[in-house]
Amino acid sequence: MTVIARPETRVLPGRSAGLTESPVPYCPGCGHSVAQRLIADTIETMGLRDRTVAVIGAGCYTNGGMSCFDFPRLSSLHGRAPAVATGVKRARPDAFVFTLQGDGDLAAIGLSEIVHACTRGESIAVVMLNNGTYGNTGGQLAPTTLPGQRTATTLTGRETVAHGHTLRVAEMLAGLPGVRYAARGAVNSAQNLWRTRRALRTAFEVAAAGQGLGFVEILSQCPTFWGVDPIASLAQVDAHAKAAFPLGDLRDDRV
Repeated sequence: MTVIARPETRVLPGRSAGLTESPVPYCPGCGHSVAQRLIADTIETMGLRDRTVAVIGAGCYTNGGMSCFDFPRLSSLHGRAPAVATGVKRARPDAFVFTLQGDGDLAAIGLSEIVHACTRGESIAVVMLNNGTYGNTGGQLAPTTLPGQRTATTLTGRETVAHGHTLRVAEMLAGLPGVRYAARGAVNSAQNLWRTRRALRTAFEVAAAGQGLGFVEILSQCPTFWGVDPIASLAQVDAHAKAAFPLGDLRDDRV
């Protein structure tokens, strides 16, 4: 496990104060960089940066989270981010702790960790980037892959009889007792960016106030493994992903 303290770095003009000047290590058109910017902006505008600890899962976003966020962050083993975040929060109850994970990291190998963190009601925030594929390892089938979607391991498309149904993580976690807020957003349009920013702020407020777990799933486009250009990937979120993963608040039990 790697621990990196907040560096003293110069922030580029126009870049969020919550981000360093490190290059963003994503494919052209990837939605992860936009989601990362929203997270950093939200933390900065809420005045949480000096008490924030991020726990970064294993995926395409790992290098981006570890190199670009300008506050303390830890790199966890695959799927274990909620368990690590639980330890950080219990050792430092004054800290604002959040995890950044992908759909493969959280919904596959890490499903047990997030379910139990939600059941316990840990006062952390969890952000899951959902692009429907294992982008970090070659574009294989993920728990969130849509029916009919082609991946490196489903060349003719996902068949529910053979490969199972798509897992709707936000709906599942919203029903667990320790979750105080659960929502789903997207980063493919200006309107969706605004809504996702609002959802992140609410989830962060819940966790920072010690009220329980706040969860936000973000639909993130992946032109590389969707096999489309960046502009077309924005439309695919509206045409396909939003039908299977409706946007909006799924639970709001704020005190």
